[in-house]
Amino acid sequence: MSLIHATAVIDPSAQLGVGVSVGAYAIIGADVHIGDGCVIGPHAVILGPTRMGRENRVWQFASIGDAPQDLKYRGERTSLEIGDRNQFRECCTVSRGTSTGDAVTRIGSDNLFMAYTHVAHDCVVGSHCVMANYAGLAGHVELDDWVILGGYAGVHQFCKVGAHAFLANNATATRDVPPFLMVAGAPAVPKGINLEGLKRRGFTPAQVSGVKAAYKALYRSGLKLNEATEELKQLAVTEPVVQAFVDFLPRVTRSLVR
Repeated sequence: MSLIHATAVIDPSAQLGVGVSVGAYAIIGADVHIGDGCVIGPHAVILGPTRMGRENRVWQFASIGDAPQDLKYRGERTSLEIGDRNQFRECCTVSRGTSTGDAVTRIGSDNLFMAYTHVAHDCVVGSHCVMANYAGLAGHVELDDWVILGGYAGVHQFCKVGAHAFLANNATATRDVPPFLMVAGAPAVPKGINLEGLKRRGFTPAQVSGVKAAYKALYRSGLKLNEATEELKQLAVTEPVVQAFVDFLPRVTRSLVR
């Protein structure tokens, strides 16, 4: 049974799953599908086309699935796809895609978007990511799984951030960030590996040593990028964790943080 407040405004075409709760003065627009067990807070706005999975929570005053903030947008049909168990805190904003991208913004599962965070059009966010208060993603950004952005951190359009990377508070990523790195500053520069994050996620000492070796090859050896890439490929033979670096480098389009 869904629990809908009497003041909520829900378009007749919207589809709400079992046990969905919608708070006072919330607005759910046309072509919105909300999965079982989701909680939509008071004054939240969800517009479509948007597909939301199970057990997500949208807190008060969040705006999910509205038109992209792109001057080239002319009302084309674009969409937002959201997985399961995400939390969108107060005043969080997530935009649909644009026709200049894949026409869809994608968000995985088990992410936390804190107050006033922004996910722009055509972004692809993995799972288990955390964006702290006021962090923002420009258009076409890709965050892999387990990425953490500190408060006020920002990622430039078209940048990619690899899995388990950590952006410190106020960091500004204007280039692609490889997996496992910790970066800080504006523009962001490498400060080592995200050691604490790897420990929390159960990486073994041997795996951490492999990540350290990869970081040394990429940033401390003095090798050119093509040379470092070959060394990483060799390391990955005996250190499987290094394969994440090898897989990430061909995706780089904005050069690496250096």
